[in-house]
Amino acid sequence: MKISPRGPLAAVLLALLLVGCSTQQSVTERQPTSDPDQLLQSANQQEPAAAAASRLEAADILARQGRAPQALEIARNLDPAPLSSEQRRRWALLLSELGESQGDPQAVVKAGQLLKDDTPPREQTNLLLGRLGRALAELDQPLPAAAAFMRLQAANDDTGLNDPIWRQLSNLPGPSLDRLRNSQEANTRAWLALTDLTRDTSADIERLFQRIDDWRSRYPDHPAARQLPTKIQALRDLRGSEVRHIAIFLPESGPLERVADAIEQGMRTHHLEVVNRSASGTQLSFIDSADGNLEALYAEAESMGAQAVIGPLDKDLVTRLEQRDQVPLPTLALNYGTSERNQAEGLFQYGLSAENEARQVARRGRIDGMQSAALLIPDNDWGRRVGAAFRNTWQANNGDIVRTERYNPEQSATESTRRAVRSPQPDMLFLLALPDYARQVPPTLDYYSAADLPVYATSHLYEGHPQPRLDKDLDGVSFVDIPWQIPDAAVGGEEALPYVNSYRQLREESEPSMFRLMAMGVDAYELARRLPQLQAIPGSELFGATGTLSAAEDGRIQRQLPWARFSEGTPQPMMSPGSLGDALP
Repeated sequence: MKISPRGPLAAVLLALLLVGCSTQQSVTERQPTSDPDQLLQSANQQEPAAAAASRLEAADILARQGRAPQALEIARNLDPAPLSSEQRRRWALLLSELGESQGDPQAVVKAGQLLKDDTPPREQTNLLLGRLGRALAELDQPLPAAAAFMRLQAANDDTGLNDPIWRQLSNLPGPSLDRLRNSQEANTRAWLALTDLTRDTSADIERLFQRIDDWRSRYPDHPAARQLPTKIQALRDLRGSEVRHIAIFLPESGPLERVADAIEQGMRTHHLEVVNRSASGTQLSFIDSADGNLEALYAEAESMGAQAVIGPLDKDLVTRLEQRDQVPLPTLALNYGTSERNQAEGLFQYGLSAENEARQVARRGRIDGMQSAALLIPDNDWGRRVGAAFRNTWQANNGDIVRTERYNPEQSATESTRRAVRSPQPDMLFLLALPDYARQVPPTLDYYSAADLPVYATSHLYEGHPQPRLDKDLDGVSFVDIPWQIPDAAVGGEEALPYVNSYRQLREESEPSMFRLMAMGVDAYELARRLPQLQAIPGSELFGATGTLSAAEDGRIQRQLPWARFSEGTPQPMMSPGSLGDALP
């Protein structure tokens, strides 16, 4: 059964205002008293209220017998409306517990809707809120997840929730934070004040802690004032290690020259904006890397007094670096090597990887309840690499690949699209294509009576600027892209973008085809300034121009991108700001 993770969220946020005040035994502590198979058979002949009660009892017994998957299926498909108030609470606790233990966050969100209309005893409410927050976080819904955790903390004054709350707040773009600012909860307003100041000063650690001390004096009783989130506390040890001088290895000639020029333009523009805004900044020294002599490049960087390096850009050079034990200076490479793992200490890798996007699409498809997928990918090395990334992630999440159709980009999409979705029809289609080819796919699906088939795609189908007449054929297609390319869908408008002044200047000056690379240059600058933080604090995140960025265990930077869906030929948010409801803690 496919259940969208987005639909229940309005009810979820309304629920966060409701907290009870007593305790009750967990539903799964009840002892089985009957045969679940008999109960299920009886339910088929009973009136709705009695049938729902029988199915609830059967699910409860199955859970106690260790048959959790069957219990989850029954509880998830049960209509709780005919149940009594007490039975609905039992159902919500059982479904949320089974959903969490069986890796089904959608089931937990469904159970959390109970809080919209009911005020269970305090312990039950606390259990539901905790499970709900974790499920929403897993579904990549940081706003309601943060709201759930903060509501739970307000009821219990639990400093143990500081880290989960901070993790979600760190992932929120500006407009989502703004939706919490009207809260009547003093603790929520204090959390927002802490989030604002860390975003403004996180690369300047000394200034950051001066502002944190001021914040603590204003909110001395706040849970985070008594115990700072772990990631903020860890920054204290980095005082004095700020990066003040960066050497940048980019080729000034050769096949990568144009790419390097776009990255450099983004870097220089943003650096100048930072200097003008704060009267401080990091010194940049550009060094030509065209000859590929890594030893000479690092020697020159060290002689200049650089503390960190951005580059190289060439994939082969990055591969050579990642096979070393360590690099001479902390380094942010501008590509990903070909080794299975980056083993060099001090080396981070960052780029606009299509494989990274494909993995995110695969995870989202499974979260949305899709079980089977077909792939429509170009018949070239790019298609094979990106297709493999999608396939591996999809299958690792227990999804089925029913078909992989490799197409010739120079030919019409009609026949390849027909083959991709032929019987048996998959639950979704993964599309990797450039705009001209991608625009042919939805009309072909319509022609072959597959108009309702969900299509998920990477950023490559969007040219980066609104073209409603051309892109009308893409209506209904869901895709990921960087915030700077889809500001309205990603963050609710340009004003809320990270580094908005740099965005506006570069947007005016750039070719659309180069704009993503300029955004990459902006984020490379910000990541390099934070290399000590990335080294010292696993899981550190940056809300950047190219997505929410964090380092994997081996130093490869992962991008979490916002989602959009074409409607009337323009990218729209997958979940509009108004759909979350107006009642927030």
